[in-house]
Amino acid sequence: MYLATAGLLLPTSIIGSLPRPGWYTQNLGARDFRDAMVDRGYREQYLDALAVYLRDQEVAGLDIVTDGDCRFDADVAGHNWFSYAPLHMAGFAGARPYAVKGGLAGIPHKPGHILHDVLETRVMPDLIGPVGRGKLRYTAIWKAAQRQTMRPVKFGTITPELIAMSVRDSHYRDLRERILAISDALNEELHELADAGCKVIQLEEPQIHLLAAKGLADAVLNAKFMVEVFNNTVRGLRKKTEVWCHTCWGNPAAQRLFAKTPSYAPALDALSELDADVITFETCSSGGMDLEGIGKRIREHKICIGVVDHHTLQVETPEQVAGLIRKALEHVPAERLVLASDCGMGREGMSRRHAFYKMVSIVLGGNLVRRELGLPQAQCLAAESRYSMIEGE
Repeated sequence: MYLATAGLLLPTSIIGSLPRPGWYTQNLGARDFRDAMVDRGYREQYLDALAVYLRDQEVAGLDIVTDGDCRFDADVAGHNWFSYAPLHMAGFAGARPYAVKGGLAGIPHKPGHILHDVLETRVMPDLIGPVGRGKLRYTAIWKAAQRQTMRPVKFGTITPELIAMSVRDSHYRDLRERILAISDALNEELHELADAGCKVIQLEEPQIHLLAAKGLADAVLNAKFMVEVFNNTVRGLRKKTEVWCHTCWGNPAAQRLFAKTPSYAPALDALSELDADVITFETCSSGGMDLEGIGKRIREHKICIGVVDHHTLQVETPEQVAGLIRKALEHVPAERLVLASDCGMGREGMSRRHAFYKMVSIVLGGNLVRRELGLPQAQCLAAESRYSMIEGE
């Protein structure tokens, strides 16, 4: 169901995370979000950080905003994106450091590589009992953001297979069963979120394209089952809200996981079977090399293209952003095109100022193309020359 993007041509957003303010030093850890919000110090910092994230996006001129992944801790490489769900769901307990054997969700790197730090600091609970929603508190977290803005707040969550591949299992002892149990629990949580009024829910990183890029497939980790898992996780949601699927090529500490940017081509047929309204693609970092294939094979969904790169500090110019949009419009009609970042910009990658001006470029680049198409332009307060503090002589 199109809610957030309904009636908008070339709507703008970001994928999710934003860099933390330096003064936001509180961490949630394994605490229940509702319990943490009783802590005066945590509550003040959390709500103030939310206000900063939301206002920056409004000043940039984005149509659809996020909470900047404000709930995630200030840890190495943004690892809490992985660990938040199992730390708060029922059925998980303890703390186990990453081990190469059985580390299905990690890629081993030798000492001396920045991603080795990522593995050294990856500590996850064990799965010891039946999986349940526990105290994810997605609805409360979304409400805390949505009550601070009139723009729709997109809420994102990790996919079940990534949780399942990141933990040691002494309960199900079967990867397929474990993934589906997590999927069912997330579906229940997301229905509560949709019922509360959230207009956009995003599932992040189904392994369809990554398995294809790595040439991996077995009895469980294969494209057909990954599509089944995604569709089960969002089962019934599109009758209530707009569902996005986010795909990219990785973002720990803003690092690339592949020496050469992979192609989406081997995964596009499977991605076209997802029960989603919008599918996002990392296209800025690749120069839009897959846009033709995406346009030909993703026909029923809106397509969200990344027009700024989360790996680099160089802020793309509006002209560069517009160039990529024009290239996309050769293959995707304007009414089905959405503009965003390639991925989140907050996983220990860049400063708040870099992220802010990348958001501004998304809007200004979109405005260049809107002007060419005779469409209304988005207001971007950040680019209003009348508010510059530089005075004439």
